[in-house]
Amino acid sequence: MSENRKSTDSFEDLYADTLHYHINTGDEVIHAKRMPGRFRNLKWMTMATWLFFFIGPYLQWSGHQAILFDIPGRKFYIFGATIWPQDIWMLSLLLIMLAITLFGVTAVAGRVFCGYFCFQTVWTDIFTWLEDKIEGNPIQRRKLDKAPWTAEKIRKKTLKHSLWLLVSILTGITFAAYFTDAIELWHGYLGFTAPFIAWVVLAMFIAGTYILAGFMREQVCFWLCPYARIQSVMVDKDTILPTYDYHRGEPRGKMKGRGMEEAAKGDCIDCKMCVGVCPTGVDIREGMSEGCITCGMCIDACDSIMDKVGKPRGLIRYLSHKEMEGVTLPPLFRRPRVITYSTIFMLAVTGIIYGLATIPPIELSIVHSRQPLFMRMSDGSIQNKYTIKAVNKLDTDQRVSLTVKSSSGDIHMKDAEYFKDITLKAGKLVPFSIFLQASPASLEHENTDVQLTIQGITQPEITVIYDSVFVGPKR
Repeated sequence: MSENRKSTDSFEDLYADTLHYHINTGDEVIHAKRMPGRFRNLKWMTMATWLFFFIGPYLQWSGHQAILFDIPGRKFYIFGATIWPQDIWMLSLLLIMLAITLFGVTAVAGRVFCGYFCFQTVWTDIFTWLEDKIEGNPIQRRKLDKAPWTAEKIRKKTLKHSLWLLVSILTGITFAAYFTDAIELWHGYLGFTAPFIAWVVLAMFIAGTYILAGFMREQVCFWLCPYARIQSVMVDKDTILPTYDYHRGEPRGKMKGRGMEEAAKGDCIDCKMCVGVCPTGVDIREGMSEGCITCGMCIDACDSIMDKVGKPRGLIRYLSHKEMEGVTLPPLFRRPRVITYSTIFMLAVTGIIYGLATIPPIELSIVHSRQPLFMRMSDGSIQNKYTIKAVNKLDTDQRVSLTVKSSSGDIHMKDAEYFKDITLKAGKLVPFSIFLQASPASLEHENTDVQLTIQGITQPEITVIYDSVFVGPKR
C-alpha cells in the first residue's frame, strides 16, 4: 500500500506541467513536455536524415559539386548524372513519385511524414529543444514568459533567439549553396560580395525559418499546411494511426488515495500527459484531429504512465479503425488504394531509371522550316531548310560529322563537306541550319522520310539519329 501511495504522490509533480492542455488556436504558446521513449528515439533518427541537407552542397563528384542546380547554366548535377532542360520530364516523374509516396504512406500510416520528416516539424523540434535546454521545462518556460524582465531573463532570451537565428542563417546559406558554388558563396557572404539574389534568398530563409519554427510552430500545421486539410481523403478505416483504446480506457478517472475512484474502472487515469507532450496540443482521446501529426509522442507518454501504475502498455497505440472494432486488418496487397499508389510509384521509378540510363551525350533537335515548306530552285531542284540545335552534354569539346540518308529519292545535303567535321563546345548548345536538295523526278511521294545522323569523331561510339521528312510538291 505504501508503495502505491508513493507512486501516486509522484504523479503530482509529473502532471504539473501538463495542466495547460487545451488546443491552442493561436493566442498562446504551446510548451510540450519532452519525454524519452521509442518513438522519440525514432524521431531523432529520422530527423538525423536532414543532416544530409547541410552536407549535400559540399560533397564533390568528378571535379564538381555533387549536387548543384545550375539554373543560369541550365543544368542540374546530381552526382554522376547531368540533367539538362531537355531531360526535365524526369523531374516531373520525380515529383509524381514523391507525391505518390506521400499519398501511399498516408494511406497506410497517416501523417507520419508530418510527424517525422517534415521540414516544419523537424526545425520546430530543434528550436524547442534549444528552448528547453536554455529556459527549462514547460513549467519553467511559462513562468519565465510571465516574469518581469530581469538580467537573467534577458540573458536566456537573447541566447535562445541568437541560436535560433544561427540555425536560420545556416539553413538559408545551405539552401542557397545548392544553386551555386558552395565555397564561393561562403566567401561572398563573409566578404559581403555575394550577388543581390543570394542576399534575398538568405533573408527569406532566415525570416521564414525563424518565424515559422520559432513562433508559429503548430499553427503552420493547423492553418497554413494544405496537407492537414486533405489528409481525410487519403486515410480510410484500414489506416493505422495513434489511437486511444476507449474500450480499455473508459470510463477514465484520476488516481486518488490508494487506488482508482470507485466510478472509474478504465485504465486511463486522466493524467493528460498525452496532451502535455503533443507538439500540436491535441487530445488524442477525443478521436482523430487535423492537428495530429502521428508522431507517437503521446504513445511514449502513455506507456510511461502505464508502467508507473502497473498496467499494460498500449492504451494509446498505432491502431486502425477496423482493429479498434475487432476486425482483422487486410494485407497491404489487398487494399485498392495501396495497389493504385504502388503501381503509379513503380511506373514513375521505371521512367526515371530508363531516362537516366538513356540520356544521350549529344541531344539533337531538328525543326523543318514551314515558311515555305519547300523551295523550287532555278535549276529545277527542290530544297528544304532545317534548323538544327545540337547540345553537347559532355564536359569536353566533341568533333562530330552530320550525314543524311533518305528512304527513297536522290536527297543530298548542300555544302556536305562543311558538315563532315563540326566542333560542339562542351556544355553548349550549337544552332545551325542545313539545306537538303533533291530532283523532282527522284521523289516518289510528297513526303519522303529522311534520317539525319550525328556521328562522333572524337568519340566514335557516339551516334545520334534523328528522323525527319523531306517535303516536295504534290504528286
